[in-house]
Amino acid sequence: MIHNIFNEDLLTRCTEPKFKGQHMELAPPPMIINEEEEYKIEEVRKHQKQGKEMQYLVHWKGYGDEYNQWIAETGLPHAREAIEDYWTRCLSRNL
Repeated sequence: MIHNIFNEDLLTRCTEPKFKGQHMELAPPPMIINEEEEYKIEEVRKHQKQGKEMQYLVHWKGYGDEYNQWIAETGLPHAREAIEDYWTRCLSRNL
């Protein structure tokens, strides 16, 4: 049997945030659609071709950039509007 031992003198008591910027908002819970969790896409940020398939870098609403994910277009059946908005932004930058 393994026992973990830690010197409690090395611990620091947790304190409440003092400034507004220190408080982290909780991410919104996922929606349940057809008994599956679905998260809301805030925006599509980039695209890349992976083999024959297009992938999009997705930024989730209420989550930080560290949670961004590359997802194949086939894995985004409910994100048509976010993908169209992304391509509209790309086209307007190239004009």
